[in-house]
Amino acid sequence: MKGTVLDAVVQFLRDTGMTTVFGNPGSTELRMFRDWPEDFTYVLGLQESTAVAMAAGHALGTRRAAFVSLHSAGGVGHALGAVFNAHRDRVPLVILAGQQARSLLQLRPFLGADRPSEFPRPYVKFARQPERAADVPAVLAEAHRIAMTPPRGPVFVSVPEDDWDQPAVPVLPRTVHAGFTADPQALTALVARLDACARPALVVGPGVDDEEALPEVRALAERIRAGVWISPLSGRSGFPESHPLFQGFLPPVAGQLAARLRPYDVVVALGAPVFTYHFDDGGPFLHPGTELHHLDCDPAQAAWLPTGTSIVTTLKPALAQLTALLGQSDREPPPPRPAPAPPEPGTGLTAELVLDHLRTRLPRDRVLVEEAPSHRDVLHARVPVDTSGGFLTTGSGALGWGLPLAVGRALADRRRLVCVLGDGSALYSVQALWTAARHRAPVTYVVLDNGGYAAVRALGRRIGIAPVPGTDIEGVDFVALARSFGCPATYVDDPAVLPEVLDRTLHLPDEDGPHLLHLRVAAGQGALYAEPWDR
Repeated sequence: MKGTVLDAVVQFLRDTGMTTVFGNPGSTELRMFRDWPEDFTYVLGLQESTAVAMAAGHALGTRRAAFVSLHSAGGVGHALGAVFNAHRDRVPLVILAGQQARSLLQLRPFLGADRPSEFPRPYVKFARQPERAADVPAVLAEAHRIAMTPPRGPVFVSVPEDDWDQPAVPVLPRTVHAGFTADPQALTALVARLDACARPALVVGPGVDDEEALPEVRALAERIRAGVWISPLSGRSGFPESHPLFQGFLPPVAGQLAARLRPYDVVVALGAPVFTYHFDDGGPFLHPGTELHHLDCDPAQAAWLPTGTSIVTTLKPALAQLTALLGQSDREPPPPRPAPAPPEPGTGLTAELVLDHLRTRLPRDRVLVEEAPSHRDVLHARVPVDTSGGFLTTGSGALGWGLPLAVGRALADRRRLVCVLGDGSALYSVQALWTAARHRAPVTYVVLDNGGYAAVRALGRRIGIAPVPGTDIEGVDFVALARSFGCPATYVDDPAVLPEVLDRTLHLPDEDGPHLLHLRVAAGQGALYAEPWDR
């Protein structure tokens, strides 16, 4: 039965479970909100990038695409940093942007987007403005299917504002089974190499968590007694970090990374970019004698691999086949990852001390969101994550992701999570505290305030630039700022009171909503991408 474009789109969103809409409304979207359905929830972000990041958190929590409504042109521009993160982290988002009326487009109107399908590229999998109003529902449905097909990611549809009241046919629900597996001969060849090698290693990327393949990776590692590393700057975990085979996190520095993998003769990267670098130290890609194999669902990742063998496949079926074909190894497993040294006494409130306290108080099934670049190595060393979906951060580096990401993730299942932030990172998207408070998102924010962009300072020192201008941030009262948005907050600079404050705020009832801890920590010198222990 023919209705309007709005009728068909609302029914499609309902059929696909996208009834939580994240956005920041503008004039070109107003007709979409006529007769807003009672079973839909609108989550307002006070800036478009926070709306996208909140939607991403919700998608990661629900394991399905989330729907984002953006304003035309400039609103899309505001959102693009978060869209970049979603693309790199393979988060399925259906982004719908308003557009001026078709009747005005030839006149270059106020708020009109001149080339709407080009603007968000290349950081969306699909971008289109339908040629006719009647095509909007079908184009939106196609975009959703593409967003959910491996490798998953954001898609974009621009809708002129006078399309919503035009006639359109509803879109019938469809199912797409998107998993696919590798050439059996390729897997058999890899089995032969793993059976014959002396020292295998696995490099686990964000694709493992994205495909919920942690159990399969664990079974494979235990079968072949491989050392397991997390890929550089991964946006997620993919292996239990308390497991004796877990070796740590690869640095995004070529020479350091090659040195970590030098003891292994066969390395298999799973769902990982091979490799993500942030700093060039002139080192080799890999040392001679280290043979690389790469399994991933994205043919583009396989195409730019400079060496080794790639197998294009989704991970779960391929890993199950590999494990079934491999014999149980009797090789000596690698030694366990060494524990970091305890914080030195008398050094005041440091990130190391805070994170040690966090480790002993954080329930094993608690989701941890992080965006504290200068403390990330310390966090990885001191706060192990053992569950699938238990760790989320930005794998691409566009700041302002973590704070709103935590809001959307908490709204997905209404269970308290912890978000560790640097002071610099928090200020990119601090307005998301308003949304957290309005929706009573159960998030405990831990702001490690070291007075500026310490990660940038550390990188400056690596290349002989010190001081680095523009890296100091002083005088921000995060408690007052949070409270102005309606979010309760506490300030701590005394190590003696920290345990009691953490005991209280990490275990607040979920219905109490968000709470922010502003912790003034020692600035320190920072040693970005250096192991916090000697190997």
